[in-house]
Amino acid sequence: MGRLGTAYLRCLQAVGRRIDYGTNAYDRGWDVLVVLDACRADLLRSVAADADVGFLGTVETVRSVGSSSSEWLENTFLDRPETARTVMVTGNTWTDRYLEADAFHALDEVWKYAWDEDLGTVPPGAITDRAVALARDRDPDRLVVHYMQPHHPFVSDPIAGDDGMARTGNHSNAANPWVLLRRGEITPDRVREAYRANLEYVLPDVATLVRNVSGRVAVTADHGNLFGEWGLYGHPMCTPVPALLSVPWAETTGGDRRDYTPTLEPPEPLPVGRVYGTETDRDRLEALGYR
Repeated sequence: MGRLGTAYLRCLQAVGRRIDYGTNAYDRGWDVLVVLDACRADLLRSVAADADVGFLGTVETVRSVGSSSSEWLENTFLDRPETARTVMVTGNTWTDRYLEADAFHALDEVWKYAWDEDLGTVPPGAITDRAVALARDRDPDRLVVHYMQPHHPFVSDPIAGDDGMARTGNHSNAANPWVLLRRGEITPDRVREAYRANLEYVLPDVATLVRNVSGRVAVTADHGNLFGEWGLYGHPMCTPVPALLSVPWAETTGGDRRDYTPTLEPPEPLPVGRVYGTETDRDRLEALGYR
């Protein structure tokens, strides 16, 4: 991004820091909140039309409280007394910087012990496994389950420049699909195709989770992605662009079938202690396109 583009983004962000975006998820009714990282509402609505994911029902659009994961975490969980009765299972590495483990009934940062170096992300099966286990073991008032998909790397359908990120651990910013798209080195249709495939990759795990929890289940996202709206790409923080803040909201009911047996165990008892600014933390943020 050139100097003019950077100045333009900074001006938008200055506005974004001064306005309220949307409604906090805690102000909506749910027992289990499934968060699909960086999932646009129109994408989930399109995929949900498939009979294989009919469990989602109607996909509505709500306005997020953040345009990036870090902003969403701050605006959703900080200073909310409900977190004391909430179990959170997450693959998102920003929790280490923005959340306090002791503010939650349990904060299971699965990315700390189930990161797949070959994929450059946390596979959805690890998140499902821990979420089902904690739903049964802790019986929380609220359960938040944060999957990293459809956020890139696009595991199931790597695109040019992104396959190295997904397969070999080469996580240079030059391979970020949103950077490639902004530079005109790849078409929007190709990115949309891979983005959709990454959502389809995670949804079977969401279905397994829904079958094995009880209560009201809401499926949403922390933020969306921009494909050139307002001249921007990806999901810059504090950016009040409607297409970025429009996220899905679909409600269903948990089946509590107990047809899934969790096997993954964290290396130490929860809550996991926080480690700030480690090299591993920085590497994993870079793998997801952050520096």
